[in-house]
Amino acid sequence: MKRQQQGRGEAAVSNNIFITGAGAGIGRETARLFAARGWSVGAADRDEAALAGLRSELPDGACQTYPLDVTDGPSVAAALADFAGQFEGRLQVLHNNAGILHVGPFETLDLAAHRATVEVNVIGAMTVLHAAFAYLKDTPGAVVVNMSSASAIYGIPDFASYSASKHAVRALTEALDIEWEPYDIRVCDLMPPFVNTSMVQANTGGSPLFERLGIRLGPEQVAEQVWAQVQEPRLHRPITGQFRALWSVARSAPSSVTRSVIKRLRSV
Repeated sequence: MKRQQQGRGEAAVSNNIFITGAGAGIGRETARLFAARGWSVGAADRDEAALAGLRSELPDGACQTYPLDVTDGPSVAAALADFAGQFEGRLQVLHNNAGILHVGPFETLDLAAHRATVEVNVIGAMTVLHAAFAYLKDTPGAVVVNMSSASAIYGIPDFASYSASKHAVRALTEALDIEWEPYDIRVCDLMPPFVNTSMVQANTGGSPLFERLGIRLGPEQVAEQVWAQVQEPRLHRPITGQFRALWSVARSAPSSVTRSVIKRLRSV
């Protein structure tokens, strides 16, 4: 891990957010949004060139970049120590956004792809949370916004390992929101359906669900929901009216009903 920054001013900005997976898609739009609203952004991603491009777009001194892999514990710890160290060891918001996606019938995907999905989406998220805790607990009203998914509502065919990883993020969010409450840390998540990002576009051939449900949500809309979670944290924040309705059904109806809905969507 190495840090790069542009023209930091002498006075640190009090509002700060650390974003993983900031090189593209939701993470990039979140960095843009928060920087535009006067926040100091710590942007982490494996793609160093993408981070450099993001840094060049943002106001001078608004963004510091950290090329790293979220599964690399020492790199994550060093990045968070550096970023929070500029704010007296405080971290106001962590947006745990980094993730990968492999779509297709379970048996057709290499085991390595399934393993990587869990490693990045679950172990990576845990690695960042574990390293960030020391700074979050020293920050009154700190907020964690994890990236879950509509696929955490029920196991989704063609998305088996991805869906499993987002169920894990959902459970992790619920557990830590209780565990960390005494430290004045709110832990919440976002649950969007398909978002029009390069990650999703690269996988559209893997399942008929993309065509049947559509890809109608843009990353900038999800970034606005990150902002909403920071202003008014909710344990789970489903995005779009369609998914909010399905979420309501899934929480109140027998699992057999949700199973029937998911099965019908895939087979229609």
